[in-house]
Amino acid sequence: MAALGGSLEGLMSLHDLDYVLKKLYWMRDQHIWPNGLRYLWTDAFGLVLLVSLYNDLHAQQYLDDADKLVREVNRVLGRLRGIRIGEAPDRDGQYFHYLAMWLFALSRLSEPVPEYRARAIELARDVHCAFVLPHRGVIWKMKEDLSGPYPGFGYGGLDAFNGYVVYRILGEEALASEIMDMRELIERDYQGLHIEQDLGLGMMLWLSHFFPQESWSRVQTSRCLTTLDQLWIDPPGYFCRAPNLSHVRFAFTNYGISLGLQAVRRNADRVVRINKYFDHYRSGDHYDSDAITHVMACTSHFPGAFLRAH
Repeated sequence: MAALGGSLEGLMSLHDLDYVLKKLYWMRDQHIWPNGLRYLWTDAFGLVLLVSLYNDLHAQQYLDDADKLVREVNRVLGRLRGIRIGEAPDRDGQYFHYLAMWLFALSRLSEPVPEYRARAIELARDVHCAFVLPHRGVIWKMKEDLSGPYPGFGYGGLDAFNGYVVYRILGEEALASEIMDMRELIERDYQGLHIEQDLGLGMMLWLSHFFPQESWSRVQTSRCLTTLDQLWIDPPGYFCRAPNLSHVRFAFTNYGISLGLQAVRRNADRVVRINKYFDHYRSGDHYDSDAITHVMACTSHFPGAFLRAH
């Protein structure tokens, strides 16, 4: 059921529902997801996946599963302000880019269930004032109660872009002040930003496709595609972690690149090849069973509501 556009540079997004439904059944049977440990990044991707399946198959069960997932995330990870990174003991604190992905997921869920938009806007306002120092930057990691920066961490390179895009999707008027804060940081930084890490490149491509005519988007799209050319290892067909790390590869980061490439409709052949490669690749460590690998694999095979034109 995978579908591709006619030309490589005019890639239409993948639509491999057979793969996704089988993967979801297997993950649940193995207690990997959604019935495993909570992890906000993975749950954000999974929530968008459930909304995508609801949009495509019109089956109420996926909307019910999405609502249950939100309640579980709030129950396990929710704090008085914000949402903890993950359930495991070493996943304390809060990341802004994880919160931004969760806000995006809630925005997609709010399309069939409008009440979630107001909840997401409230969460955005609440965490923004803790993470964002206007004219300075977005703190990458905060203490769990948002009382201050997590020791040893500075500003995030992509966080302002995450916030800017997701805030605009949530509500241009409702979050006008917060959007202005992020826009100022983007205008200050986008010309000098050179991303070299695999997942960051994929996510920047994904962010850029929502506002493709804006200057920051054009500059970063071109720059990310050029860098990805340097990361492509052929044979066998995967993106390495960063320049000069040709033997370091992660399935979940390649799936993030796949999402970015499908968003900007480029390199369809590479998207197909990395899916095929990582369907059989085993790292021999915890990533083989971690939910992040398998949920993001589903996104790569079926980006659905992650895309602007979903």
